[in-house]
Amino acid sequence: MKILRFRRPGFWLLLGFLGITAAIYWPGLSGYWLFDDYPNIVDNHGVQPASTSIPALINAALSSPSSDFKRPLASLSFAANYLASGLNPWSWKLINLIIHLLNGLLAFVLAKKLLTATLRSTKTEGPGEILPTPAEQQTGILAALIAGGWLVLPVNVTAVLYVVQRMESMANLFVMLGLIGYVAGRQSMLRQKQQGWAGLSLCVSSLIAATSVGLLAKETAVMLPLYAILIEWLVFGFRSNENHKDWRIASLFVMVLLLPMIIGITWLLHGLLNPAAWATRDFTMSTRLLSEARIVMDYLVWTVLPTPHALSFYHDDFNISTGLLQPWTTLACVLALAALGAAIFAIRKRQPLAALGLALFLGCQSLTATIIPLELIFEHRNYFASFGLMLAIIPSLTPVRSQALEVSRFMFARRVLLIGLLLLWASQTLATSIEWSNPISMAESLAVRRPTSPRAQYELGRTYIIYSNYDPTSPFTKLAYAPLERSAALPGSSILPEQALIFMNARMHLPIKDAWWTSLIGKLKAHKPGIQDESSLAALTKCVQDSFCDLPVNRMMEAFMAALSHPNPDARLLANYGDYGWNVLNDKGLGLRMTEASVEADPHEPVYRITLIRMLAALGRKEDALDAIKQLEALNYGDRLSATLAQLRALPALQ
Repeated sequence: MKILRFRRPGFWLLLGFLGITAAIYWPGLSGYWLFDDYPNIVDNHGVQPASTSIPALINAALSSPSSDFKRPLASLSFAANYLASGLNPWSWKLINLIIHLLNGLLAFVLAKKLLTATLRSTKTEGPGEILPTPAEQQTGILAALIAGGWLVLPVNVTAVLYVVQRMESMANLFVMLGLIGYVAGRQSMLRQKQQGWAGLSLCVSSLIAATSVGLLAKETAVMLPLYAILIEWLVFGFRSNENHKDWRIASLFVMVLLLPMIIGITWLLHGLLNPAAWATRDFTMSTRLLSEARIVMDYLVWTVLPTPHALSFYHDDFNISTGLLQPWTTLACVLALAALGAAIFAIRKRQPLAALGLALFLGCQSLTATIIPLELIFEHRNYFASFGLMLAIIPSLTPVRSQALEVSRFMFARRVLLIGLLLLWASQTLATSIEWSNPISMAESLAVRRPTSPRAQYELGRTYIIYSNYDPTSPFTKLAYAPLERSAALPGSSILPEQALIFMNARMHLPIKDAWWTSLIGKLKAHKPGIQDESSLAALTKCVQDSFCDLPVNRMMEAFMAALSHPNPDARLLANYGDYGWNVLNDKGLGLRMTEASVEADPHEPVYRITLIRMLAALGRKEDALDAIKQLEALNYGDRLSATLAQLRALPALQ
């Protein structure tokens, strides 16, 4: 590749950053699974295929519980990891690190192309004027600094060491590739004396192909056309090689950005205006938008000047904004965001790269920090946004001599500041990597960083339970109670801590406090159950089924009734209650009704239909079971369910 010339100092600087990044992250590879790793990988048997057969791989590709779009490319990578090394998290984290290093290489290529493009489009205004981008021969060094700074940013740790967020880093691998292709295509168009159709073809294919493949890893790849139009606006100006407006580029973005955006927003609004979409959240659309103004500004600060307390992984203790002055920082952050937007317009001609960096940062937030009812805060959402900030910040800290060879003011101070920032970022990432190398040190560190986070306290207690091995005499057993009870009492806590306390004592045949049941049931009555609550009830049900726990039926029934008291119960909850009714209460009618309801609530999930068929067969309802099998066959994409269908047809009751 021409842009990676081995004799150029920029290449060797990039190579050094890649090596430093690998060394910094190496301790963290010894860490363990975390949070959403469990439902997506550890407890998801779909990504744990027994073979490499086509049906097994198709089943793996469609097994993600994280999204209706299933993210098949990421799930297939998980399946490949499992086939290669089982559930040893070290190798999974290693693959994440390799993807991060590849993204760093692509960040270098993209930054170098953008530097070259902005250098050629920027005009000096007089002798001694300092260019906002370096001289042509120094773009490699500056691109390496941009990519290197991005590689070691602490805000990106969760996209590397948090295994499930391979979805994010993999999606952005294709985003980077798509942007590189687009910029290369536009540069080709501007160089060619004729119409530049070859360059235009590269632009079109890069945007469409990279977005399409990236979406198979995670939906964030849909932002690629938005990033491309920001580059077009601030770097190329929609110009042709004759310096006229190029209608073909405008038409391209109508097709790949404007029309899909209109269709997407129209499709989303129907669901977003339904109160049920917000039922499991403790915020509304308006309070979410107000809160995200503060959160986006937090992201900016956490990226540039990170502190251990800020970058704590868990942010479920965030104080939601209920008005512009509640808290007052809401209005301040709204004004700050408006100022950033105004700055983009103000500096776009004089400092296009800085304007582009800010625009990419804000543009990246427009998907996850606006009207979609996602959880409010996750650090990995800044994986691409932080690259934008590096484009905006690092060139301003690496001033070079202008064409008149006059030295930039404060050159020494700027370079010292840049070195200081690089050392800060690298040391913080290394410290976090070391903390994450051991489950206990990680859990204890995060609990100290976030004493008011229910999740942080719960994870600490849960880690102690794992190390106790359910031995009442273990010192870890005594340590588990305090953080779990603290988590249960914190505002916004799910029923996870109560479930863990009940589960732990039941497994060890110790008394179960009535207060734990009361708190658990009260929370289920107060709010519609979320995924964590449903998983908690499923864990208690399985514990009873496996004869590990002897839980009072009246309390379990109270919990289920409280959970089901809210409108439109989730299919997972209905199926779980059906499981409890069938296998624990031995109430076959209840089990069948709830399983039928789960199929109706989520007709595209085969697991519920399989359970229904087995129940119908056990009840001697052969014709109904055969009809249900025919309905299941419609979900047998690529023969992924063929083996299961064969087993169901072979049931004695269906012969």
